[in-house]
Amino acid sequence: MNQETQEIAGTDTRPGREVRNVTMLLSSTPRGARIARLLAVDALRSWGLPDEAASHVVAELAANAATHGRLPGRSFRLTLYVVGAALRIEVTDTRGDRLPARQEPDGGAESGRGLLLVEALADRWGVSEGRFPRKTVWAELRLTPPEPVPTGSGAVDD
Repeated sequence: MNQETQEIAGTDTRPGREVRNVTMLLSSTPRGARIARLLAVDALRSWGLPDEAASHVVAELAANAATHGRLPGRSFRLTLYVVGAALRIEVTDTRGDRLPARQEPDGGAESGRGLLLVEALADRWGVSEGRFPRKTVWAELRLTPPEPVPTGSGAVDD
């Protein structure tokens, strides 16, 4: 497995604005895409952040990189950034000549719904063209704070 992981935690100059990120270099294979999702979930859980929607977005973007962005012998990179209340997911591959396009698959199609799912789960997404031959497909999710746990005091507000 071709995997490189780097984690950097820093602090923004504003109070309460911790910046976290993790970067992984993974093989452009279905196995690499699965590992990307598992490692992303692990990172988000270790940071105490919700992972359900993000895991689906990572799975779709990584699968697209392994399927449509694949060049033999080239890897793809997954990067997660958490800044304040936002998570940015970036997947960079080496097929800058093949930009993703959202499709409307017919009812019987077994594929073609990945970007529809990303669009439904993310607050915004897009593509950044990098230094040729790279491109980065990114998605941003707003992180909602957890619901407050009832104190069980039995007090009733008037």
